[in-house]
Amino acid sequence: MQNCKNYLKKQKIVTITDDNFTVTDNTNECVEGCYFLVTDQNRKYLDNLDKNKIARFVDSKELQTLLGLDGLKFVGITGTNGKTTTAAAIYSMLLDLGENVALQGTRGFFINEEKIEGKSLTTPSLLATLHHAYTAKKRGCRYFVMEVSSHAIVQNRIDGLEFYLKVFTNISRDHLDYHKTMDEYKRVKSSFFQDDAKKLINKDGGKIDFNVKNALTYSIEYPATYKIDAYSLDNGISAVLRHFNELVEFHSPMVGLFNLYNITAAIASVDMITDKSLKEIAKTAENFAGVKGRMQVVSVEPLVIVDFAHTPDGMSKVLDSIKDKDISVVFGAGGDRDRGKRALMGRVASRFAKKIYITSDNPRGEEPMQIIKDIAEGVDEGANALIIPDRKKAIKIALENMDKDEVLFVLGKGDEEYQEIKGERLPFSDEDTIRALV
Repeated sequence: MQNCKNYLKKQKIVTITDDNFTVTDNTNECVEGCYFLVTDQNRKYLDNLDKNKIARFVDSKELQTLLGLDGLKFVGITGTNGKTTTAAAIYSMLLDLGENVALQGTRGFFINEEKIEGKSLTTPSLLATLHHAYTAKKRGCRYFVMEVSSHAIVQNRIDGLEFYLKVFTNISRDHLDYHKTMDEYKRVKSSFFQDDAKKLINKDGGKIDFNVKNALTYSIEYPATYKIDAYSLDNGISAVLRHFNELVEFHSPMVGLFNLYNITAAIASVDMITDKSLKEIAKTAENFAGVKGRMQVVSVEPLVIVDFAHTPDGMSKVLDSIKDKDISVVFGAGGDRDRGKRALMGRVASRFAKKIYITSDNPRGEEPMQIIKDIAEGVDEGANALIIPDRKKAIKIALENMDKDEVLFVLGKGDEEYQEIKGERLPFSDEDTIRALV
């Protein structure tokens, strides 16, 4: 429950104001004649309301009707890894195809290439999402692409939203500080896919349960509705995609096998929700260069890549994406989160990296050295590993020790611009640090 409270603390107060009504979900923000959105989060506070002020109590469905959201096509992407890149790729492709589209997720809220709001929760409060959807609809958007977190599913922060398409990218260990077990984490993810909405499922991404009605699949390894028949990861991504009897080629400047999955999911998604030809959709892949902080090449000489990977599976996918160079890696793990994954992350680093630098990520309320010790438990004995708690110093030493034909990965924080330490967010950017040192 404490983690639930922490997530809800990050929610900003949202009020929807129209010429004819005002809507809030906060008992302290009611004005005379307002509409009040009842949610799982505020239900227990309703007794505190001055009900004489309330013109009407509404649920999610009623509010969507009131806001005129009929016809707006919601596309929801969920999974342990790949949500942000897949959502951004769908958004980019729809824009290239001439559609009006909004994007909501970890990186913020965007409409038709304009950034409306900065970074927020992966999935904000229900009222915030409906406010964004209302804004998007008024701006002429036909599609609303959004990331859907497991926390949002559990907390019913997507209650009443009818998704036109739901996308599953993959599932691996994460958020067990909140969900406690992998079985519960899988159950939560699976619950998102039990209705009759269109669904796109990654057959290679780990097993979840889903309603097979209106479900299509994508895969590199197994037969699927959208199947990668051939691919190359040299100088970006080049691939051949089979959809029934149709074959199309596509190219992407992104790197890594996991990004092949992300871009395949995006192509398939756009094919499922538009009437554009698959060939036309695939062509737009070459215009999407990826997301800041996700496999971001910060320096070419030396080659330094920043990525958000902060789970064993995420690290494995990133580090396995470069085949022709020796690998060095700088990483840590978040404090006050799943301790069980830390040694597993150390094990992954040992498997792929020639040089390992264990440092701080966002220690939050924990002691950085305790987190580092937990990671080190999984590092192979005899591995070339250094413990450097100061993240800037760790990056500096890693850069100084780079050999020719080596790549340095700096993992865990992506495009975050802070370190969270003892309740404070102190300015820190991996990208800025690397650029200054290089």
